[in-house]
Amino acid sequence: MTKRDYYEILGVTRSANTDEIKKAYRRLALKYHPDRNPNNREAEEKFKEAAEAYEVLGDEEKRRRYDQFGYEGLRPGQDFRPFTDINEIFSAFGDIFGGGFGGSMFEEVFGGRETTARRRGRAHNGLAGSDLKVRLRLTLEEIATGVEKKLKIKRWEQCGTCGGSGARSSSGFVTCPECNGTGEVRHVSRSVLGQFVNISTCGNCNGEGRIIKDLCPNCRGDGRVHGETTIKVNVPAGIAADNYIPLRGQGNAGSRGGPPGDLIVLIEAEPHKLFIRNGDDVILDLLISFPEAVFGAEVEVPTLTGGARLKIEPGTQSGKFLRMREKGIPHLNSYGKGDQLVRVNVWVPTHLSTKDRELLRQLEAGGSVRPKAGDTSAHSDKSFFEKVKSVFSSS
Repeated sequence: MTKRDYYEILGVTRSANTDEIKKAYRRLALKYHPDRNPNNREAEEKFKEAAEAYEVLGDEEKRRRYDQFGYEGLRPGQDFRPFTDINEIFSAFGDIFGGGFGGSMFEEVFGGRETTARRRGRAHNGLAGSDLKVRLRLTLEEIATGVEKKLKIKRWEQCGTCGGSGARSSSGFVTCPECNGTGEVRHVSRSVLGQFVNISTCGNCNGEGRIIKDLCPNCRGDGRVHGETTIKVNVPAGIAADNYIPLRGQGNAGSRGGPPGDLIVLIEAEPHKLFIRNGDDVILDLLISFPEAVFGAEVEVPTLTGGARLKIEPGTQSGKFLRMREKGIPHLNSYGKGDQLVRVNVWVPTHLSTKDRELLRQLEAGGSVRPKAGDTSAHSDKSFFEKVKSVFSSS
């Protein structure tokens, strides 16, 4: 089953700070707590799902790897593992509620202390902007050296007329009559376990605690308008196709002053006419003549950063791989480079003069140019990359 994005699970943007992530997890933990949802399998799974998301996003290092590489950047069993037991979650994260899933947590939500929703309503924050995703196509040379690119992006931007508030002026607001400015509404219910108070965001003002009475003439109360901008993105050397670069706060602006989303730059790689990438190594097919294979030679070969000399030893067989150290792709976020692997191919002429044919027949008659019994062909049934692996696995 496909995993949901951790940010989506917690309902936060990729630019959310640690406190926002913690608050989002608290909210979900309360909503799907087993004591409030007895014998509810779906609520239990959502409870575990939220805990797994918080385990990753609540840890700075795990979050960094997740942002850069997704689930593949996390090592199951070492960095994290899905929770299977509810008690594990209580043990792992009980401290963020100021005393576990007991009195102090429920006192804050159901008792007299001011809640997060009320504080958010008084801050008059609007709705967060959505993330944007763009694809960036790079050459292998750009991947090998790193590059700065300019992207032209169409997005929602903050309205310049009202500064994102959505109102014509600072006096263009009135207190929301539904929540009386708190940004939340309460519904009281009774059961055999006692009285429960369900607190939810006010739908009339979206939790802001106020509504606009005098709309901005430019954005008509939304606080944002359609726009276009150019953004620079620095692509590090060694990045791979399907990696992505998150640009914090460069997505769509939020409505009525809400925080912006992120811009997600998804990397694509153009096929190269000479090289094949295999991890951080690059592979090149090289044609040499029969005399060069027999006598040896020093030839000029292309690399990702220019030409280089390569020595061909006498008697080199067609299909043999030669390694050029650190002529490949730089290792992402670490030192060193991959190698360039050169596969030697002996070129066979298709048009010969009469004299050349006669010379070759004389060589053939001598027997020295024929393979001996028991010789193995350089062209086995192994796949190309299997041959590369077998040749260099022990080097």
